Amino acid sequence: MSFLEKLLEGARVEWKTLGDISEIYGGLTGKNKADFEGGNAKYVSYKNIFNNIEVNFKQLENVKVSSNEKQHKVKYGDILFTGSSEIADEAGMSSAVTKSFDEKVYLNSFSFILRFNSEIDIIPQFSKYLFRSHFMRKAIAKTASGVTRFNISKDRFKKIQIPIPPLKIQQKIVAILDTFTELTAELTAELTARKQQYAYYREKLLSFKEGEVQWETLGNLAENLDSLRKPVTSGFRESGEIPYYGASGIVDYVKDYIFNGDFLLISEDGANLLARNTPIAFSISGKSWVNNHAHVLRFDTYTERKFVEYFFNNIDLTPYISGAAQPKLNQRNLNNIKIPNPSFEEQERIVSILDKFHTITTSISEGLPKEIKLRKQQYEYYRELLLNFPKDEIRE
Repeated sequence: MSFLEKLLEGARVEWKTLGDISEIYGGLTGKNKADFEGGNAKYVSYKNIFNNIEVNFKQLENVKVSSNEKQHKVKYGDILFTGSSEIADEAGMSSAVTKSFDEKVYLNSFSFILRFNSEIDIIPQFSKYLFRSHFMRKAIAKTASGVTRFNISKDRFKKIQIPIPPLKIQQKIVAILDTFTELTAELTAELTARKQQYAYYREKLLSFKEGEVQWETLGNLAENLDSLRKPVTSGFRESGEIPYYGASGIVDYVKDYIFNGDFLLISEDGANLLARNTPIAFSISGKSWVNNHAHVLRFDTYTERKFVEYFFNNIDLTPYISGAAQPKLNQRNLNNIKIPNPSFEEQERIVSILDKFHTITTSISEGLPKEIKLRKQQYEYYRELLLNFPKDEIRE
């Protein structure tokens, strides 16, 4: 007997067509850009639906709605769907309204409401998991059509069948899945706190008072190997297992290599020099190929390399960057950047502390990101297991 069969204990699961058990209502109509600049009412945005399996009422946005307008309001128990997407598999993402509220709340123009008929026993906490399950996402994606943008066909959407187990079973399933999502939320909150702690200590450990330490130009601390770099256009690269690096990390894998060892790469050009969405300094090890969009530096020790890496990712490089449309950190400016140079023992102490924070906050093989990934996988496994009701239970 399977886990689901034990849970059902012989209970009957009905499968019903959405068009027979619910109504569909559109989002806001007749609105222009000015109506969304402030406003007297709240609405659920496309992003709120897309990012949350249940509506986040702390993320409601404002819109102007006059008292004489006939607009559909969001109610407790509704399931909200995005109406379109540039990617077919992402069309029709759902978010359930799982909390009661008194104020008038409306829905984004490019979304729609699924509202179950009053006689249908289905709790929104169950719906939030059901409509995000793999088999439901697959069914919903099939109702989308388009070329550059994929729109949900309401007629096809209404033909989707959903399982409706007894309320007691719905509640059991919700309790199990809530445990996994709550654990993931706790780990995510801890990760956020650790990242803030990491940022605090990185700033504190890498800030030095005037005269406290000696400062050296980067050109005096590292050997620059830029002259060995070789850019190869994608069409001429031989596919392999050796990482091919650019300004922000690995861009491809190739058959041959230029470098073999431990190096620090620093972005030479690209928008990320100013945006800093990803680290502009990052260490690499082993065999590698580097193109001409990243500077290549060699240090005598791991400690010196990591110290400079942490320092670079913590400072504002704007004074050393030329070009606005195409930001660039040329080799001359790079070599002239002054780096604090405390004793080797002090560098070791700082690197040791920051390495631990870095592992906790970024490592997908050791730290919190690994734990979060595992918990999400566990949640998805049990979600599919618990919602995969056998087809021989279908009742027309």
